Amino acid sequence: MTANTVGRLCFRNVNALAPMVRVGTLPTRLLSLDYGADIVYSEVSLSVEKVQVLETVDFVAPDERVMFRTCEKEKDRVVFQMGTADPDRALIVARLVENDVAAIDVNMGCPKEYSTKGGMGAALLSDPDKIEAILRTLVKGVSKPVTCKIRILPTLEDTVSLVKRIENTGVAAIAVHGRLKDERPRHPVHCDFIQAIAEAVSIPVIANGGSLDRVKAHADIEEFRKVTGASSVMVARAAMWNPSVFRSQGLLSVEEVMEEYLKYAIRYDNHAFNTKYCLCQMLRDKVESPLGKQLKSAQTNKEICEGYGLQEYYKKTQAELQARREAIQTNHNHPNQPVLDGDVTTMHVKFERREYPGEFSPKMFLLEWSRKENLEQPRYETVQRSQDRAFQSMVTMTGKKYRSTLWEKSKKYAEQASAIVCLRVLGLPEGRAGEEYSGLVGKRKREEKSNETPDEEDTTTYFGRRAAQELYKESSFSQAVFIAPLSHMGL
Repeated sequence: MTANTVGRLCFRNVNALAPMVRVGTLPTRLLSLDYGADIVYSEVSLSVEKVQVLETVDFVAPDERVMFRTCEKEKDRVVFQMGTADPDRALIVARLVENDVAAIDVNMGCPKEYSTKGGMGAALLSDPDKIEAILRTLVKGVSKPVTCKIRILPTLEDTVSLVKRIENTGVAAIAVHGRLKDERPRHPVHCDFIQAIAEAVSIPVIANGGSLDRVKAHADIEEFRKVTGASSVMVARAAMWNPSVFRSQGLLSVEEVMEEYLKYAIRYDNHAFNTKYCLCQMLRDKVESPLGKQLKSAQTNKEICEGYGLQEYYKKTQAELQARREAIQTNHNHPNQPVLDGDVTTMHVKFERREYPGEFSPKMFLLEWSRKENLEQPRYETVQRSQDRAFQSMVTMTGKKYRSTLWEKSKKYAEQASAIVCLRVLGLPEGRAGEEYSGLVGKRKREEKSNETPDEEDTTTYFGRRAAQELYKESSFSQAVFIAPLSHMGL
């Protein structure tokens, strides 16, 4: 291992895809690697739970929104960027992802209000003590290289002073966007500042900010490196418009690049709205062309594929993905796969409301069974995780404890998940769609429920059911974003 390498990732003499909100998702990162990028940065996000699906590693929020998706192909070259103003919270997130990424980066340059008002992004530039605290905590606390991305300060002296303090924290590299926090892409990039920084520190400096007027093709990347004196170059907008900018043999046509992007988007089940957004960025001034209009009107990946003649590829890939989903679902929900964790029986179970369309919930089935058998009623103990406010519940039934290994978005859902574990281990009905009618919850109970007011033992009583039904109607197209992305187009 040379002095320029930390772990398995080297930051010297590399071309990197910059972190970009909505653009830096898995399809763009993989395509950039195909075309020659050495390192790819994720869009800024904080993730809360790891789940293995579709031959990927997904980090999802309690509302099941995929915050970061990665795969084996990029594992040794993807840098996870986070926005944070809290050293301890940053460490919690970094430890969640460190085994599935090549490095951890902290965004200290985003000038957008939604970032700075929380003390993150460019707001950190005025608080060097906090910068040091965050970076030292991460460098000491994780096994992967730690880097950061900044903007320049109003004076060269202050900028170099800050960068030297950052170098002393032990980071592996520093990316520098050569603009002030109040400047935008229309303003010229300050190459002289980046050059002075590169001369002042011994760690690799990654130059950023040249896409609009300096980097339009692969050869321009090397020229930008020479002008700034930097070790490496990070490309944002030029890669957003055409990821083949990393291709040493020259740019490919936008149409060809879009088709290859779309194949990755289908293969890795990318959200249709994100797919459409990224493709529209590639079209640029052709967005009003017939293809562009068809793309803008599309609502699903299937409809997008029709415009590119990829219907057969879509059908074949969807069939393969569905087969994997079913296999994973079968493995996760198999009643003979409980695991004993101390004195608690656990299973990998998530409460999916749409899978229980009936009037009664798993909790009610468990309650009715206990009453029928003249047993003590089930008791639930629920805890909340501080870093993402997700919930996990444990139910005690006949002296035995049951818990799902997954965390839920609400206390009620967590209790339902623990009830499912208990019911499956005991071999009892749970009210799932397609399940044969058991008679466990019968006519008497239905009549009682029609006159009940909501109580804490049943999460689907009259008013609760009505609210849940309304919420479910909206859930397919309206998802709450608990933790918003904090970077924008490599700013």
